[in-house]
Amino acid sequence: MSKIANFTGMGIVDPQERIKHLANYGNMFDVDGNVPIRRYYRSGMEIVRMATVYHTEGNLENAYILYIKFMTLFLDKILSHPEYKTVPSSIKKPNQEKLKEILPLTEKLKLKLLERYKHEYTQFLANKEAERVREAEQAKEALKNRKPTDIVTPAPTDIAGMSTKSEFIPSAPPDLLDQVVYPNDFPSSTNKTNLPTGLLLPDTPKPVKPSVDRALKPASNESLAEGNLRSVLIPKDTMYKFLLLAAKNTASNVETCGILAGRLAQNKLLITHVIVPKQNGTSDSCTTMNEEDIFDIQDQQNLITLGWIHTHPSQTAFLSSVDLHTHCSYQIMMPEAVAIVCAPKYQETGFFCLTPNYGLDYIARCRQSGFHPHPNDPPLFMDASHIVIGDHSNIEVVDLRR
Repeated sequence: MSKIANFTGMGIVDPQERIKHLANYGNMFDVDGNVPIRRYYRSGMEIVRMATVYHTEGNLENAYILYIKFMTLFLDKILSHPEYKTVPSSIKKPNQEKLKEILPLTEKLKLKLLERYKHEYTQFLANKEAERVREAEQAKEALKNRKPTDIVTPAPTDIAGMSTKSEFIPSAPPDLLDQVVYPNDFPSSTNKTNLPTGLLLPDTPKPVKPSVDRALKPASNESLAEGNLRSVLIPKDTMYKFLLLAAKNTASNVETCGILAGRLAQNKLLITHVIVPKQNGTSDSCTTMNEEDIFDIQDQQNLITLGWIHTHPSQTAFLSSVDLHTHCSYQIMMPEAVAIVCAPKYQETGFFCLTPNYGLDYIARCRQSGFHPHPNDPPLFMDASHIVIGDHSNIEVVDLRR
């Protein structure tokens, strides 16, 4: 997902432009034909779950973005998927039913946002005008309080009409006082040009930066449109409990994998469950089976997919070429998706994701399967810096292999 500056960073304060900015961001994704179409239909329901949480918490911008994304996906972009015409109606039906609910809801949300933006914009303009008037009054007061010795008298001239003095104090341009710039309203420039000191009247203190009431300035919540990854919170007992249930496979040099699932709260993603599906493992691979069982658990618990976890019984913690392709399908659906790799032999644990500016796109375009070479430079994956490991909760393990 491309990074986009927030409203004020871009200088976007017009209400209609702010709405347009959110809608555009909701449209900024493509459907990958290599990802099974069923994953898109599953992801669609998870998008709605997250949007509902944002809406309930009052984070209307993020709710609006996700509702737009859901509608764009299932009204338009899903049609380009090569499997679209072969999808059973039973798979399509839940999403089509949800569209009927989301369409009017999104329109109401748009009107609510627009009303709020108009109110903020009115206050912003009033605040800006008040600052302009204050600056003008300060300048008039400075002129009024000037000492007689501060008045500059015309320099004597010689016969040719030329001044015999070269020093003079230029007057300020009439529109200088109108050029009010609010702190932090726009990106600061590293190439700042200071006004000549001659523009300051003698004995006049340098103007103080205007005091702006930030509450009256058009603001946005921590928005998905800013392009920043949300934090993923991982209970610290996650790896320990997973290694316990994988111990038998590990002793036999067989990989074990599980799905990381959880919830959204206060713009943070909390992993609450490890779902271990039926699977076939080897020393360097693991294939899941009966995905419908995973979906049933997620629907029952109202969970969203946040990544996956697997063991490397005899190797170090890294992402193999097969792992990269496996994780790509998770990260395409959820930019914050994390891959946890446990390497008990070396007592290592890795928390990885594909590099967003190169690795994700490269792997998405790669058409090879099985183990195959990839370039190492630029790197295709990296340590996930958006994770937080802590004592906030205990992980719940659901083992479907039994």
